[in-house]
Amino acid sequence: MTDSSDPAGPSPTVAASLAAKCPMCGRPAEVSHRPFCSVRCADADLGRWLTGQYRVPGAALDPDDPASHPESASRTGVRHLDPEDGLG
Repeated sequence: MTDSSDPAGPSPTVAASLAAKCPMCGRPAEVSHRPFCSVRCADADLGRWLTGQYRVPGAALDPDDPASHPESASRTGVRHLDPEDGLG
């Protein structure tokens, strides 16, 4: 796959993509489905995320503490007012 006219071989980006392995099955990754080898492996990985098999580590949320839920606060920590709570 290397061009014989280029003594340096493929660029680092091309070389890395040629050497990359599919994280699902270990076969060589295809550029069109990177980092996976096929649509099947990409869909299997998405399914694992959607069913909760993969999780991003973090502190557990306290169901009794509304402040611990990210949807109740903005990035600045300011709680959004609910028009139904009579504070608006």
